Amino acid sequence: MKRIASHAGSWYSNIPEKLNQELSSNLQLAEKYLTKPIPGARALIGPHAGYAYSGPTAAYAYACINPDPIKRVFLLGPSHHTYLEGCALSKFKSYETPLGDLSVDTQVSKELFDTGVFGWMPPSVDVNEHSLELHLPFIAKIFENKLDDITLVPVLVGSLQVEEEKAYGKIFAKYLNDPTSLFIISSDFCHWGKRFGYTYCPPTPESTPIHAAISELDHQAMALIESLNLDDFAAYLAKTKNTICGRHPIGILMGAVAHLNETLSPNIKFVKYAQSNPCKTLADSSVSYASAYLYF
Repeated sequence: MKRIASHAGSWYSNIPEKLNQELSSNLQLAEKYLTKPIPGARALIGPHAGYAYSGPTAAYAYACINPDPIKRVFLLGPSHHTYLEGCALSKFKSYETPLGDLSVDTQVSKELFDTGVFGWMPPSVDVNEHSLELHLPFIAKIFENKLDDITLVPVLVGSLQVEEEKAYGKIFAKYLNDPTSLFIISSDFCHWGKRFGYTYCPPTPESTPIHAAISELDHQAMALIESLNLDDFAAYLAKTKNTICGRHPIGILMGAVAHLNETLSPNIKFVKYAQSNPCKTLADSSVSYASAYLYF
């Protein structure tokens, strides 16, 4: 049973040649500003909006990855369309992309399910969700020379408490510790504006433009993620209510890092930040995008 590329042709191109060229251009631009690949990169954080908005930012995260040693890709994204308290796995055997299909690692999915704390996504929920799908063409692109040699473990992450993020992180830690695994964390950052029901700004001088205040708010979150202190990140979210939709997948990654061998010296570094629109008045709105990589 194959999951169709339900957002192809709307959120990104469904024409293989056009999509391949767009991804190649974005990756080449990112590589001008990065040392590619980043030695020891084992995970990334990247956005999941339409490619016209977030594609260039996402490319910065993917440009950091050396695909050669990778055999398995864990893809964790937030649930946008259905309320979910825990984490859910995919029932599909493969995921379609215009650049080639990705095989689901049913064995690892079963291993995770057997822990007793994972459920299964109803196929309709899986198909409707975009936070996972928007990463699939990038995955197919960077693994284009070994697409048949990698497997995918899609995980839809629901609303979790901090202790639950830590518990899921402990489960994922052994996979993150494996140099043949890559973790992809799907998240946009601040969704700002009345249409999102969020117009908070951190204390700044009155002359500070709204978009600059939003940037400061997001960079506070990015600094806390880089600190790898999950409790401090959770306290920041409780205080600011910043609408980082992938905050729980990010929390799971941070929770996993806490259970790794200390000799690995894990670090997270953000390499790109952007906004869909520079907000200047309360009538404006924007979504923020940020890309990072985790390396040992």
